Amino acid sequence: MGCGDDTMTVQDILLLGNPRLYEPSVKIRREELGHTAQVVHDLHDTLMDFRERHGAGRAIAAPQIGVHNRLIYLHITHPVVIINPVLTMKGDDTMEVWDDCMSFPDLLVKVQRNTCCGVVYRDLLWELHEWEVRGDLSELIQHEYDHLDGILAVSRAIDERSFCLKSQRQYVLGRK
Repeated sequence: MGCGDDTMTVQDILLLGNPRLYEPSVKIRREELGHTAQVVHDLHDTLMDFRERHGAGRAIAAPQIGVHNRLIYLHITHPVVIINPVLTMKGDDTMEVWDDCMSFPDLLVKVQRNTCCGVVYRDLLWELHEWEVRGDLSELIQHEYDHLDGILAVSRAIDERSFCLKSQRQYVLGRK
C-alpha cells in the first residue's frame, strides 16, 4: 500500500494445530491505522497467493497470519476492509454448509450458520459502515468473525461425521 511498492508481502498462514489460531484478537485503535494498512496489504497478497495456488479464497482474518487484531480482509469482486466488526444475527433461519478454511486447506467441515447477519465495522478511513448480508456471504462473514474470537470451524462441526477431505467431497455432496 506504499507509494510505488509492488513488493509481494505473502505471509505464512497459520495451520490447524497451531495454538495461536485459538487466541482472541484485540480491537484496533484509530492511531494504529498506519500499521493496519500494512497488515491489509499483507492480507491482500496472502489471499491472492492462496487463491492462485488453490483456486479458492474469498476472505482472510488477520489472526490467520499471526496478527491478533480485529481485522478481516474480503475480496470477492472488490476489496473490503472490515475493522473492529460487531456481528448480529438477523432472524432464526439457519443453513448447513460444508465450510472450508485457508488454515486447513484440505478439509471440509459441516457447520450450521445463520442465513442472515448484520455487521457494523470501520474501514481504513475510520468511517463507520453497516452491512446486512445473506446466504453464502453471511456464512463467510460469520466464519471470518469467528477467527477474531479464536474459534475455528472445526469447533462448530455439527457432529463427529461432519468432516471430509476435499478429495472425497463427491461422497458428501451426493455425487457418488
